[in-house]
Amino acid sequence: MSSTTAVPVDLATTVANALREDVGSGDITAQLIAESTQTYACILSREPAVLCGTAWVDEVLRQVDPDLRIVWHARDSEDVIPNQRLATLHGSARHLLTAERCALNFLQTLSGTATISRHYASLVSHTSVRLLDTRKTLPGLRTAQKYAVAVGGCHNHRMGLYDAFLIKENHISACGSISAAVARARALYPDKPVEVEVETLAQFREALTTEAQTIMLDNFELNAMREAVMLNAGHVRLEASGGINQGTLVAIAETGVDYISIGALTKDCKAIDLSMLFG
Repeated sequence: MSSTTAVPVDLATTVANALREDVGSGDITAQLIAESTQTYACILSREPAVLCGTAWVDEVLRQVDPDLRIVWHARDSEDVIPNQRLATLHGSARHLLTAERCALNFLQTLSGTATISRHYASLVSHTSVRLLDTRKTLPGLRTAQKYAVAVGGCHNHRMGLYDAFLIKENHISACGSISAAVARARALYPDKPVEVEVETLAQFREALTTEAQTIMLDNFELNAMREAVMLNAGHVRLEASGGINQGTLVAIAETGVDYISIGALTKDCKAIDLSMLFG
């Protein structure tokens, strides 16, 4: 588990895919405007938010028209307020209109992800727990949303199915036992992190005898979670998971677990209301 605020290496590809689905063979409505027409525009926030996604906007503009210019008045991770001018743009009116929706889609979605992440992190700031995202991301925006989670102050779980083991109920059933599944994982890829999910204290005790580095407590009651923390005594990292929301988060954090994974950081985020205005 880690977090990084480095811009993802696949940013240009992600933007190209978004422009392809939106622009297609060409923006026919923008052709109503003379190609020579130049204009200024601004991006405004319409509600409080944590700004995130400026690099994606920059890349949209670059791919649509390298001569488009943008000056940012706020940066990723900054709190913004309603009616705040976030950026000033200049260039071809036709090309700014073509870029508008794609650019705002990235900015409002990633700002929404960063904003909810900042909110959740603030709820447990009095504890040492780290809040993690999950693989429940919007299709095509995995790296972008994980960037936004880190910008908001939470942390990244594994990126996908390739960089860490997460042995869950069906894996355990197919392998025969928790011990067998973990042993097989360690034999296959000794250098990959191994996490195993347990649903009962009996399974937890078995998992403690394996070489798993992290044990996920799936849908544990608070008392059972506290007992697991006591039994573990710092032996491995403990992660709480399973339908966690604002109402249950603080009590779970206060049990002493190391991590809490929350799918809502990416799958339930609300896009921030933003506008681009000419003139």
